[in-house]
Amino acid sequence: PEQVEQLRDVCLSSAVPTYLQDRDEAIIALLYDAGLRAGEACALNVEHVDLDAGTVYLPTRIQKGSPPPATLELASDTTRLLRRYLRDRWKDTTALFPSRSSDRLTTRSLRRLVEKLASEADVRPQVAGGGTGDPSDVSPHTLRHSVAYRIIQVEGRRLEDVQLRLRHANRQTTDQIYSHLIPR
Repeated sequence: PEQVEQLRDVCLSSAVPTYLQDRDEAIIALLYDAGLRAGEACALNVEHVDLDAGTVYLPTRIQKGSPPPATLELASDTTRLLRRYLRDRWKDTTALFPSRSSDRLTTRSLRRLVEKLASEADVRPQVAGGGTGDPSDVSPHTLRHSVAYRIIQVEGRRLEDVQLRLRHANRQTTDQIYSHLIPR
């Protein structure tokens, strides 16, 4: 969680152009709150966010094997960030997250953005085998793993809660990837 805060803080620094600061912070907050896959985040349209209800709707399958449509409840902090971002954003597109050069951020652009922010913030992720990695190891998927860590280690919840939040179709997937997070 502290490293996610470092990522969010660097979004509001001189490392990021002023007009992109709210967008970038909203991206990091949404990835960490909702546990979105990169493709899901990039496919979101403004209409998929219900600020009054504090939810985001994931409408369709992005790729084979991805989960069915879902509505996810967001933390009030994430909703507040999205409200500010949408009120003040510099580009009016249907896509929730446009890039500088096109109407929609691509998954490749999203990966580069997260890696750049991690490098600027000097975030060194924990590696499953022990130790820490490099900022270049941080990706949107790293934030997805951080959601599982937060749910189990910080909130004290169960693997079933991780499965629900990350929308794994198979419980075995959740168990294989995250069972090492369960306190013994």
